[in-house]
Amino acid sequence: MENKTITIKLVRSLLGRSAKQIATAKSLGLTKIGHITVQPDNAQTRGKIAKISHMVEVVEG
Repeated sequence: MENKTITIKLVRSLLGRSAKQIATAKSLGLTKIGHITVQPDNAQTRGKIAKISHMVEVVEG
């Protein structure tokens, strides 16, 4: 079985965001604008991305 991944890039600042949004970004490994992380493509990761979709860019694969 192939392990699918998602590449996530933080494109908007965390300044002025709610504590939950900041915690979600940090749980994905994103702390500064321009940071890129690779995460497994699963329901948990998709849910986190949905919470901060306005602050990130997603590339599948």
